Amino acid sequence: MYLEKTLLEPLMLFGDADYKIDRIHLFRDISEENLERIVKIIQDCAIVKARTGQIVLDTHSSGARLYVVLQGVLGITRQDANSNQLETAITQYLPGECVGEISVLDEEIHSSTISALADSELLVIEAETLWRLIDESNGVAKNLLQLLSFRIRAANAQIRNRQKVGEFYRQLSMVDGLTGLHNRAWLNSQLPGMIEHAHATGSPLSIIMVDLDHFKRFNDDYGHLVGDDALQSAAKVMNAGLRPSDFAARYGGEEMMVILPGTNQKSALAVADRLCSRLRKTRVFEDREKPLPHITGSFGVATLAQGQDAAALIAIADAALYRAKGEGRNRVAY
Repeated sequence: MYLEKTLLEPLMLFGDADYKIDRIHLFRDISEENLERIVKIIQDCAIVKARTGQIVLDTHSSGARLYVVLQGVLGITRQDANSNQLETAITQYLPGECVGEISVLDEEIHSSTISALADSELLVIEAETLWRLIDESNGVAKNLLQLLSFRIRAANAQIRNRQKVGEFYRQLSMVDGLTGLHNRAWLNSQLPGMIEHAHATGSPLSIIMVDLDHFKRFNDDYGHLVGDDALQSAAKVMNAGLRPSDFAARYGGEEMMVILPGTNQKSALAVADRLCSRLRKTRVFEDREKPLPHITGSFGVATLAQGQDAAALIAIADAALYRAKGEGRNRVAY
C-alpha cells in the first residue's frame, strides 16, 4: 500500500503535460519571467499516479520530497485498529495544493499518514529541487511561508477545537479568495448533487457560463490590480442579481458560473439578460477623476435535459458562451 518506487507509475515530464502551472498554489502570483525559470527547473520532475487508498506519505516514507496534487485528492488518514482499514480525516488536499513541505524543510519523518482518497496524479519535487526554486524565486519562498503559516495556524486551531476548526477550513477551501464566490472545488462537489436532485424530482435546473470580455486586454491596459478589482466587481454583480436559492462560483480565471435550481430556460435567459445589462454598467473603481474602465461579459445559458450529467450540461453552456462571443460578445446566447 505504500507509495514506493516499485508502485509508482511514471506518466510524463511536466513540460509535456497539460497542466496550468499558475494553478499550483506554490507558484501563484509570480511574474511570467520567473514562471519561465520555474518551468525549466521542474521540467524534469516526475508526475506519478497514486491509486485510491494508496499511501503517499507516512512515518515509513524514505527521502524528503514535495508532492503537488495535479488531479484527484489526498487526505490525512489513520489506521482503524479493528478493521485495519484507512479512515479518512477531515483535512483534504485538492488540486493545486501540496504535501510534504515540512519534512523537506526539517528533514524529519512525516508525522501524518497521507493517502490518495481518489485516483490522483502528483508532481514530485525532490528536496534539492525545492531549495533551488526557493533560491531562484522570492515568490516561491513567500508562497511556501504562507503555506507553512496556514498549516501552523490550522494545527493550533485543531488542538483547541478539532472538529469545529476542521469544518471551518473545509468551508474555507470552498471559497475563492479573490471574489468571495464559491470556487471550483465547491462546484465539483455540489453541482452533481444538484443535478441528481433535479432529475429525481423532475424540477428544472439551468446554469449560466459567464466570461469577461477581452479580459487580457483589460489587464494590459489597466494593470492586474485593477483587473482584480474588475473580477470583484463582476462577482458582486453576480451575487446581487440572484435569489437566495441560486449560486455563483468562479469557474476559473475570468470565467464564472451561475447555478439556477428550479429555473427553466426562459427564466434563465431573463436572469442572464439582467446580469449582462448590470455588468456593462458596473463601475470598477470610485475615483470619478480617472477614466472609467468598462467591463462586459458573454453569457452562455444551458438548461438540464433528461439524462444529462454535470459534464454534458457544462459543455452545452460553454458552447453557448462561445456563440455569444462569436456574435460580438456583451450578449447572451443559448
